Amino acid sequence: MEVIAILLGIAGLGVGYGTSTYLGKKKSAEAENKVEKELAKAKKEADRLIDDARSEAHKISDAARKEEQTRRSELKDLESRLVQRETSLDKKLDELDKRTERVRGAEDEIEALKNEIRDIRVKQQEKLEKIAKLKKEEAAEKLMQMTERDVRNDLTGLVAKMQNEAKESAEDEAATLIVTAMERMASEVTTERTLTSVKLEDEEMKGRIIGKEGRNIQALQRATGVDIMVDDTPGYIVLSCFDPVRREVARVALEMLLKDGRVHPGRIEEVVEKAQKTVEKDVVRAGEDAAREVGVIGVPKELLHLLGELRFRTSFGQNVLKHSTEMTHMAGMLAEELGANVTVTKYATLFHDIGKALTHKMEGKHHHISGEMLRKYGAPEEVALAAEQHHDDVEATSVEALIVRVCDAISAARPGARNISAENFVERMKELENIANGFTGIEKSYAISAGREVRVFVQPKQIDDLTAIRLARDIATKIESSMNYPGTIKVNVIRETRAIEYAK
Repeated sequence: MEVIAILLGIAGLGVGYGTSTYLGKKKSAEAENKVEKELAKAKKEADRLIDDARSEAHKISDAARKEEQTRRSELKDLESRLVQRETSLDKKLDELDKRTERVRGAEDEIEALKNEIRDIRVKQQEKLEKIAKLKKEEAAEKLMQMTERDVRNDLTGLVAKMQNEAKESAEDEAATLIVTAMERMASEVTTERTLTSVKLEDEEMKGRIIGKEGRNIQALQRATGVDIMVDDTPGYIVLSCFDPVRREVARVALEMLLKDGRVHPGRIEEVVEKAQKTVEKDVVRAGEDAAREVGVIGVPKELLHLLGELRFRTSFGQNVLKHSTEMTHMAGMLAEELGANVTVTKYATLFHDIGKALTHKMEGKHHHISGEMLRKYGAPEEVALAAEQHHDDVEATSVEALIVRVCDAISAARPGARNISAENFVERMKELENIANGFTGIEKSYAISAGREVRVFVQPKQIDDLTAIRLARDIATKIESSMNYPGTIKVNVIRETRAIEYAK
């Protein structure tokens, strides 16, 4: 039984092995078939791709061949055009060479003709000199003398006529514009003086201001930098200082102390500090109000501060800030009438005198300082130039500068604007006459019309009509360069010729 079982086991193993071998071969055959199918399919796909690539390569090759043919044809055309152009340029160069040779020949002929003409002219001049017995220079001088003698009278009349016509038209038009601006401008005409005294309610307050052994008044003078004179004027305390702002601080502080009644060194320092802040606010407010009044905007704060300080400055009794605002109103009107830049004109006019707020701190004339300050704080260059040129020592280069100059003269010269002493008036009249008498050929001169006109009588034998015209201009120029005066001065040169004969 065991043997049978073993045999059966061996037979089962054999059957299983055979079966597995068969199945393995079957699967292997199926796999081989599948692989062959895939290979055949891949070969077909590869053949298709190769065919497509070959066709695409043929297309690209055909396109490249066509493009190459096109380029070759274009190059041939270009080469032919270049050859034609080169041929034409060669022809033109040949023509230019021929023309140059012809021009050179013509130049030689012209030069020969010039030399021939020079020789003829020299021979003619020699013949003329022999005939006239005069050289060329002597003949020219005699001809000039004869011409000058013939046309002098006509020239004098023509110059006088043209000057009169120009004066009449210019003066009429200028007078119309100025009068129009002045009629539209209304302002105060009374002079103003800076306050230098403080009124006392009680004489006993002088003792408090002086203090024990002068301590209070010394502390007040140290704090303000102002000289205080107590005993000079009854009922008043007089303040003296070259700086009007410091003088105003002292006045405000003194009024505060008098109102409070408590006067001692500690209190004085406190009150002076408050007065400085008050005056500083007044300065800034005055500058802002002035700019707002005349319509000038966009001004730096530093310039407004300098403008506000002009409130405490006077020129010949005329308040400088009011003078500037008055000028600005008139300048705006004149600028509109003349077609000038109104903004630049008003800006320059309002700040033309800010140099007067710094003349004690900086060297130089006030209008030069005004120009420097305007440039320093960023004002436009045309504004700085117009402000700097409002006096005659700097030539005016724009219409705006001339308007500022004219308005300055109008504002300073109107009645009551400035307070000039009799001594200064007489001195100016004498100086005008002395300037006129300093020229040669003057017989006598008179300053009339309150110094607005100078009449100069000349000696007719020494001064002719043309010289009289030049003399009037020279005297006016000398007055402009050596004197300071408001408005204009008329120079009237008078030449009188008398012819006397007796009938017998």
